[in-house]
Formats: sequence, C-alpha cells, structure tokens
Amino acid sequence: MGSVSKTRNEDSEAHLIGIYEIGKLLGSTFDLDKSLHDVLNILASYLEMRHGVVTLDDGTGNQMLAAVTGMGLREARDGALKFPMDAIRPVLEGSMPMVVPSAVGEPSLADYVAEFLDPDDDSLAFLCVPIKTNDKPFGTLSVMRSRESGALRGFQHDIRFLTMVGTLIGQTVGLYRKVLADREQLMEDNARLQKQVIKIKPAARAAGLEDIVGSSDAMGRVFAQVQQAAPTKATVLLRGESGTGKEMVAHAVHMLSKRSDKPFVKVNCAALSESVLESELFGHEKGAFTGAVADRKGRFELANGGTLFLDEIGEISANFQSKLLRVLQEGEFERVGGAKTIKVDVRLVAATNRNLEMAVTKGEFRADLYFRLNVVPIFLPPLRERHGDIPLLADHFLKQFNSENGRKVGITTKALQTLQRCNFPGNVRELENCIYRTATMAHGDVIDEVDLSCRRDLCLSSTLWDGKPGQGQGASHLVPVPTVTHRDPGPAPMSAPASLPAAPAAPAPASYAAPAADPNADVDLNSLDERSRLVQAMERCGWVQAKAARLLGLTPRQIGYALKKYDIEIRQL
Repeated sequence: MGSVSKTRNEDSEAHLIGIYEIGKLLGSTFDLDKSLHDVLNILASYLEMRHGVVTLDDGTGNQMLAAVTGMGLREARDGALKFPMDAIRPVLEGSMPMVVPSAVGEPSLADYVAEFLDPDDDSLAFLCVPIKTNDKPFGTLSVMRSRESGALRGFQHDIRFLTMVGTLIGQTVGLYRKVLADREQLMEDNARLQKQVIKIKPAARAAGLEDIVGSSDAMGRVFAQVQQAAPTKATVLLRGESGTGKEMVAHAVHMLSKRSDKPFVKVNCAALSESVLESELFGHEKGAFTGAVADRKGRFELANGGTLFLDEIGEISANFQSKLLRVLQEGEFERVGGAKTIKVDVRLVAATNRNLEMAVTKGEFRADLYFRLNVVPIFLPPLRERHGDIPLLADHFLKQFNSENGRKVGITTKALQTLQRCNFPGNVRELENCIYRTATMAHGDVIDEVDLSCRRDLCLSSTLWDGKPGQGQGASHLVPVPTVTHRDPGPAPMSAPASLPAAPAAPAPASYAAPAADPNADVDLNSLDERSRLVQAMERCGWVQAKAARLLGLTPRQIGYALKKYDIEIRQL
C-alpha cells in the first residue's frame, strides 16, 4: 500500500511540474506550431507520455495534424503518419476523453500503432482528450502511455491531467486565432480606407487647416486625407521625414474631428526614458517611486474624450510597446504603482520618421502594435517634393519674423527663386531657420539672393545632401539661372504665386569666349540631361568651377558635389 501512495505522490508532483512548464511555455510565444510541438516534448520528458499528437479544426469542419513527435509536421501531413482520425471522432462528437487500454488490440488503431509497436507488444495504452474552451471541441490531444504506469489508477490521473493541458492548449489556440482575425480585419479596414482616401482629389483647405501652409498637389492630397479621416475614430499614423509638420497635421486632425472641444494632448516619446514615459502616459500613485509625493494623472487620462498625439512612436522600447498595445486594444490601464483599472476614450494620432516596416522585419517593433497604429497612414511629403510651396512658406515665416521683431523685411523674387532650388534636407523647419537667420543678418530691409547663406557658400546643411538616403542629393537638379549682378529696386510682393516662372537661360560670362569652332557653343543647356548640362557648363567656362557655378546658379561647393557624383574628371586647360 505504501508503494502505491508513493507512486501517486510522485506522479502528482510530475503533473504539477508539467502543468507549470506547459503554462509557462504557452504564454511565452505566439509561434503556435513551435509551442504545440514543445508541449508534446514536455509530456514525453516529464510524464513518459510518448507519440503525442495534436489535431485542430482546419476551418472546414475537418481535423488536421497541428503537432506531432518523432517526425516533421509536413512529413506527417503528407501521409507518413497514419493517425486514426476516425477513431478520435467520438472524442470530438461527445466531448469526452477516450482510453484504449491495449492499443495493439484495437482494430481502429492497428495501422497507427503498427508504425512503432510490434504485433505482440501489449504494453501501451492510447489516451485522447478533447481540446476546447467553453464550446464544442475543435481539436484533440492524444498520447501513448505505459499500461504498467497507469494500472494502479486506471489512467484517471492521466486523463484529468491531459484534460487540463487540453484546456490550456484550447485557450492558446483561441487567442491566437482571435489575434489573426483582428489583424486580418485591421488590414481589410486599412485597405478600404486607403482606397477611399486615394480616390479623393486634392481639395481646398477647410476650417482647422488654415495654419498649414501649402497649395501644391502633394499637400492637397494630404489635406484631402486629413478631411476624410478626421471625423472618424480611426487611429491615424503620420509618416514623413523630420521637419515636415507632423505635429501641425495631428492638431488639424483633432480640430476637424468631433472631439475638437476636448483636450489635445501631445507627447514626444523619443524625449523620455521608458520609466518616465510610462509615468507620463499612465500617471502614478502616491509613493509609487521616489519623488511621487502625490497622485498624478497621465496623458491618457488628461486626453480622455479628446485626442492624444504620440510623436516619434517608433522610438519606444520593446517592453513599453506591449504596455501601449494593451491600452490601444482594451482602452484601459493601471497607473504606475496602482491596482485600479482606469478606462479611457482617447483618439490616437501617432507620428514617426522611421521605416516601421523594416523595424518589424528586424524584430525591433511589434507587428501587432504596427497593425494597431497603421490604420490610416498619411504620408507628409518632404519640402523638396513641393518646391512650389516655398514662396508661400517664406512669406509666412517672414511675416512671423517681422511681427516678433517689429521689422518690415521684404524679399526679392530672385531670392525666392534661389530658395526654390534648394533641397532642404531639414524640410520646413530648415526653411524657417533659413528665413529667420537671413532676415536677422540682412543689412537692409530687403533680402536679396546674395544675402542667402547658400549664395555665399556658408550653408552647412548642404553637406547633408551627399549620400543621405531619402534626402535630395546636392546639385541633383541643375537649373540654369541668370547671374546676379545687382539688387532689385525693392521687395517682391509677398503674395508671390505658388509656382514661379522659369528663369531664362543664362548667357556665358563675359570673361569667357567660346571658341568659334565649338559646335556646342549654342546648345541650350535646358535641353540636356543633368550630366551633359554639367559637362557643357564646365566646357563653356574653361573648366573653372566658380564660373560654371555662376552659370548654373549653384555654389562652388554644389558644383564640386555634382562633379564627384557623376564621376566627371576635371580637365586642365
């Protein structure tokens, strides 16, 4: 009797260890195939339950192999494993476990056990339990068990244990399928909204968009997308390079929504560490950490009923991504150091300049969070793709400068033309700085072409153009402009059109006379491609870079970059 009690105690301890290991395993990853295979390995290692098999409903009412031991899953599905699907049907239909004390003696199992049992081997029993949650079973878990180990208790302990394992598997499979369904639904909604937005033609700006300057086609598409998405509750993800005005667009989304009378709260995720960001977004309870002298609401609570703008969302850590995902899915969270669950109704607008798709591929950004955020993506164009907006933006920033400093600075048409030829790797933010810097350092009340830093070879940001992915390259668009020899008599009207007329082609400098026999002397530079245009300009100017720069309306530094880019060898005349 003592040996029986000892055996039961040992088995009970093994069952507890097995349940613990299986529960930990199923909760650690979303790789379902690997998880199920590892569960079967645990059953074999801890409890001597060999030849484990998991079957699941394939969505059409038929059972398919989901995990096996002893061979590859693809090999088993191709027919290498003769698993008795008909024999386990009573388990699925009756939602009751099955025990076959002698697997060899059961005709329905004959083909299956013949693969690993001798005809005279009567040592193994076949155990099978349903996999389910609360509804009808949608799968089975089966193992082979030694008859000697189960003889003392009629396999009752094993069946109870396998039933618990089957329940854990059922909950994991149910959660996995729900996540897949949610992701597919999000992708469908995303595709549908994309089609609706893309079909909209650029429209005039509505109330809420007045502060965003731009009349180009690229910005017209942005305005149309904002107007379409703003009245809904859909999460908006603003994509674009740094300095393109994502915060202003996020505020426009809020102002055009039904939440415009509620708070608009913004957070720069890149500016805060993970621990500070958690407290900032979720709040904290008094005493949660050193310095927490009172309860404090987080930004989610402060934005309740309104809009929360999370800038630089691509910079948050992997650990914090899971915490943020829960709030987006459930709309609830707990403060740092608190146990009370707080529910909020917040419309999320996020922004990033990172390539999130590449980050997901590298495992740096959670795929499920990506699909939660990327519901309505709006791409903000860089300034180099909307040169026609530069005069309007320059006008806007110059008015701001004059208002703040009590000045009346104007700008000439030639200065605006020069600004339109710049690529501005820092986008709108760099243009603003350029206008403020030039207006501050201008000697008079008129900004002319010669006052700009790039015309005096002092624009250090041009070094960013050389070889930076996604940015304009130096001298990538060589446009001939007239050589500046004098200042305009007065400032150009500030209501400059969005698209300025092209300047006439510049004549060769007086200091250079083209040889009479040169057949290319009268070639229009505008008719050539960029490399040929550059070579022709150097030829006309006797391969003097400074003269060629003046001919093409560029700086000597930009000419140097262009020659290097096109691998043009400098000729010595």
